Amino acid sequence: MDRTNTRKLTVFGTLIIVLSFCYDVSSQDYRILVTNDDGIESPLLHNLVANLASLSEVEVVVAAPDQNQSGSSQSSIGGPLVVEKVDLNGAAEAYSISGRPADAVRFAVVQLQNQNKFDLVVSGINRGANVGNVSHLSGTVGAAMEGAYHGLPAIAVSQDVTGVDTDASSKFVLQLVERYRSFGAPQGVVMAVNIPRGDLKGVAVRAMGDSYLKTESYSPSVDSEGRSYFERERTIAQSTNDSTDTYAYQHGFITVTPLDFDWTAHSMIEDIETWGLALP
Repeated sequence: MDRTNTRKLTVFGTLIIVLSFCYDVSSQDYRILVTNDDGIESPLLHNLVANLASLSEVEVVVAAPDQNQSGSSQSSIGGPLVVEKVDLNGAAEAYSISGRPADAVRFAVVQLQNQNKFDLVVSGINRGANVGNVSHLSGTVGAAMEGAYHGLPAIAVSQDVTGVDTDASSKFVLQLVERYRSFGAPQGVVMAVNIPRGDLKGVAVRAMGDSYLKTESYSPSVDSEGRSYFERERTIAQSTNDSTDTYAYQHGFITVTPLDFDWTAHSMIEDIETWGLALP
């Protein structure tokens, strides 16, 4: 056999190997890591997992706190984690984690990816909205941010406490998942979704703004053991800024808000440079 034919066979063989590899990669399941901050027993999480598992060629892995961790943002317990494997309908694997939501995501990313990386993190469905400035405090958003911190696209989904069809909320998330699978997911971005109660008016893409929860006072009280404590009293504030997610949410729209890590007040940088700050 001459060199030309040998070279052709070598190229042909290499092409077969490359095509076979591409087929194997493309045929792998789309792996979704699901977490939340309400705890692994939350029926809202279970509904989301069941709906995600109904998609073809999807593998759902759950890593969620063993108990409610609402308001924990992206914090960590900073110590050892107790991890228990549990059965959860629709999940290929599910783990109860004795930590914060961000701890659960970090554990999953480091310990559970093996050779197959996660394609997406979905955090929720949270019981209670996370619109406006409340997002900074949310464990639901914090868990999604932890996913983004590790280079994974993430979705954080929350709904009102009552008057919401949770199955419809889950199916709305499926739209985003299918779009990500078809067109690619935005990197470094957390897509925050909030679903209000009642008749829905539509979908509004809005910037994060306003704080709809206001702390009015702290009421002193005494527990059964005679210890003093203060109970926070909060009220709902109505947004008047129609450019914000809070306003749209309060007017019956599902809100979609892209979030990232950059908290920089860019408008201040040039001003601060004129302050003449110097080494002490």
